[in-house]
Amino acid sequence: MISKSIKAVLLCSVVLFASCKKDEKQAENNEETAAMSDNVLLQKWTGPYEGVPAFDKMNVADIKEAVETGMELNLAEIDAIANSSEPATFENTIVAMEAAGKTLNDVFTYYGILSSNMSSPEFREIRAELAPKLSEFSSKISQNSELFQRIKTVYDASQKTPLEPQAQRVVDLTYKSFEMNGANLDASKKERYAAINKELSSLYNDFSDHVLHDEENYVTYLSKDQLNGLSDGFVKSAAKIATDKGQDGKYAITNTRSSMDPFLTYSTERELRKQVWTNYYSRGDNGDEYDNNKLIAEILKLRRERVELLGYDNYAQWRLQDRMAKTPENAMNLMNAVWPAAIGRVAEEVADMQAVANDLGDNITIEPWDYRFYAEKVRQKKYDLDSDEVKQYLQLDKLTEAMFYVAGRLFNFKFTPIEKGKVPVFHEDVNVWEVTDKDSGKHIGLWYLDPYAREGKRSGAWATTYRSYTSFEGETNVLASNNSNFVKPAPGESVLVSWDDATTFFHEFGHALHFFSADVKYPTLNGGVRDYTEFQSQLLERWLSTDEVINQFLVHHETGKPIPASLVEKIKKASTFNQGFGTTEYLASALMDMKLHLADPSNIDIDKFERETLAELKMPKELPMRHRTPHFGHVFSGEGYATAYYGYMWADVLTSDASEAFKEAPGGFYDEAVAGKLVKYLFAPRNAMDPAKAYRMFRGRNAKIEALMRDRGFPIPKTK
Repeated sequence: MISKSIKAVLLCSVVLFASCKKDEKQAENNEETAAMSDNVLLQKWTGPYEGVPAFDKMNVADIKEAVETGMELNLAEIDAIANSSEPATFENTIVAMEAAGKTLNDVFTYYGILSSNMSSPEFREIRAELAPKLSEFSSKISQNSELFQRIKTVYDASQKTPLEPQAQRVVDLTYKSFEMNGANLDASKKERYAAINKELSSLYNDFSDHVLHDEENYVTYLSKDQLNGLSDGFVKSAAKIATDKGQDGKYAITNTRSSMDPFLTYSTERELRKQVWTNYYSRGDNGDEYDNNKLIAEILKLRRERVELLGYDNYAQWRLQDRMAKTPENAMNLMNAVWPAAIGRVAEEVADMQAVANDLGDNITIEPWDYRFYAEKVRQKKYDLDSDEVKQYLQLDKLTEAMFYVAGRLFNFKFTPIEKGKVPVFHEDVNVWEVTDKDSGKHIGLWYLDPYAREGKRSGAWATTYRSYTSFEGETNVLASNNSNFVKPAPGESVLVSWDDATTFFHEFGHALHFFSADVKYPTLNGGVRDYTEFQSQLLERWLSTDEVINQFLVHHETGKPIPASLVEKIKKASTFNQGFGTTEYLASALMDMKLHLADPSNIDIDKFERETLAELKMPKELPMRHRTPHFGHVFSGEGYATAYYGYMWADVLTSDASEAFKEAPGGFYDEAVAGKLVKYLFAPRNAMDPAKAYRMFRGRNAKIEALMRDRGFPIPKTK
């Protein structure tokens, strides 16, 4: 998952920090004033590699002043563009808007770290205070009539005399963004639109804080006699976490997926499994002051009201117009095509699990907290495949090397570790690598890795950039990061991960490679189309299971011996195992996201809506949605994935189809010709080209859903 860009979410996709010829000197003075400030967050990045964030000097107390100063500087620049006496041109309007953003953008790099990686109660108070101010700031830009008129003048002229492709794409995207965010509304509607955004910004902030509260405060502590079934590595890690939390002698199961998932898979303590499962899936839904149900209802009402001001029937209709799906109907058609096969497979999986439970003499009926446990038993029975045995060969360090190998083969990138202390980091666990071209040695950027879970860090895995590539003011390097929540091992122990976690690790690295591969001129073109931008990262997951990676990097953490060929064969045979669970838990969340935004929000009861919708879908009772509504941060802590969670499935159709292009090639997944097209058409353009066109240039045709069904071992629907 790409981290929700703070700038994109809070600032309505308006490109920030502009300048114009008339006010260049004033702009320079403003930048110099900021750079000379005692506030580290306002100072220009210095040091090697074109300057890097001063993460080691970052202070929460500085963030409020830095954001407020950045906003002031930015609004002055926007006003200079909007009120210019010169006729509007591409250079003095669009390029001027693309040209800077340096101070505020840099401040938001620190803001993002303090929000996602190093959150604290002190920061959360400041964030809550800043949220409505940032919303007002955004509205002052998106609703600036003079600015929009200049943008429209350039846009109208470009429709008669098109610009070069990347320039035209920036004009089109900028005009569309302003139009979608109310630039054409009359004064009274603009005022209401801005007020709604301000109110939503606070609700999003509250939603996130509530989920984080429940993640931090619902910890299950075990005694020594409650560890049955758990691996030594997991037990040692749980002991360390408990000690760090002041519970020496106990074992902590934290309320995060990385801790919950292995516990539910291996613990033989059924009542404890139920407790851990309940804690995790009840985040934001505990009927207390941190309950999110009423917040969600209010968010849905405000989103509907806002798009109705623009003339749309519902939020999904407004949101999807610039996505690959184009309409909610198209997105629903895809999900509905896959859903019956997914729940049909779940029924088969549950029957297999129930049979195993009966054979073992376990007098139970499969419940959600049993699914992972008995699925693992089925895996062992059907495929003689033990996930914990596989895990012994999945070391985080070796997987990192494997990703570098793939990046070298496909993208010609080389990753070289940077000595500790040479580049500032925000936590001792963070490591940094330099990325260069393998042949020329040309510097491309830096890759930061923050791998471990800790208090104050949001759950999940994500990728983000601190600086993106552009060339319109000279080439810039890329500062990209990957962030995970692996459980930190006890000292001297290897970090061993599950196959699913290894897949996610590759996925997020795919986002980083997308950043490093960018060949775009203007900052706006680094943005993504939500139902396309997950495609590149999902595609990179496929290289984990290639022979080249398996044979070189999957070695036993104690003996160093390569993974046995017999075990590899079992892994490949079991490749479609548990696809019912994986597809259904995801797709249920995606369908819920869309249905919530298509429903009338007037008097919506979120808990009731969730239950009734799942019943209508015939959701299997043995498993929950991947993200239940009260903690569905993708959708309700901002707008990045709102009515867009289906995008992972849309992207997976592309992924499955593109994978078949490699399978059909003479060199397989490392075929140089196909890899060349992959980089040229699917990674380098970012949003400089229409995604559908880019995919056709790569594949020679549109993607086909049949590839997805084959991938998952589902029956292929008959064409009418």
